[in-house]
Amino acid sequence: MAIKGFQGTSLLDYPGRIASLVFFSGCNLRCPYCHNPSLVLTPEEHEDIPLADVVEMLRQRRAFIDGLVVSGGEPTLDPLLRPLLEAVKKLGLLVKLDTNGTRPTLLQELVERQLVDFVSLDVKTAPGRYGELAPAPVPLALLAQSVEVLKAAPVEVEFRTTCMPGLVEEEDIAAMGALLRGASTWTLQQFVAEHALCDTARRTSAHSDEQIRLFAQQARNYVEQVQVRGLV
Repeated sequence: MAIKGFQGTSLLDYPGRIASLVFFSGCNLRCPYCHNPSLVLTPEEHEDIPLADVVEMLRQRRAFIDGLVVSGGEPTLDPLLRPLLEAVKKLGLLVKLDTNGTRPTLLQELVERQLVDFVSLDVKTAPGRYGELAPAPVPLALLAQSVEVLKAAPVEVEFRTTCMPGLVEEEDIAAMGALLRGASTWTLQQFVAEHALCDTARRTSAHSDEQIRLFAQQARNYVEQVQVRGLV
């Protein structure tokens, strides 16, 4: 695990603001649709970036960026995450964290210490199916704990689901909806086969746009706001 990538600016990952983007390697899940498979499977292919270098790059850009998006891989597995966020906040920048929600204790700490301003938690499929995604057992209670932390958190929160066929169907939306009931925002995004982690996913055809909209209609039974992303 390490900081493996840095992009100067992005308008996509922090809505309405300009942000830099940093990637951590390593993950405790193996989602078949993962769009950064080399960070998970072959992180040695990417050069490590020292923490001090990342902080200096942000210092040089802070006059024209609003914040930093931290993604992966799974950032919460890396001991460098906390010192990175502490340094970013000292620069006066906002922080958006992408996470799979399997480290609720750390997530709670980051919220309480005001080290994050926006959290996107990826809910992959029905909680009972998470064993299909992990190379080692992941206690199901961890995801539920993270969801509850974020429901109560005084930060911007987005729960996000990539709708890969076979992994996300009507019964899975219902199970995820039960977990997220009462949350403010749930984003359903279209599955993209290109660059997916596994061969099966790369050969899988996406749900139709109509099906994604039907999923969104179903999801509105559970949360206040449902967004759809990636449709034509």
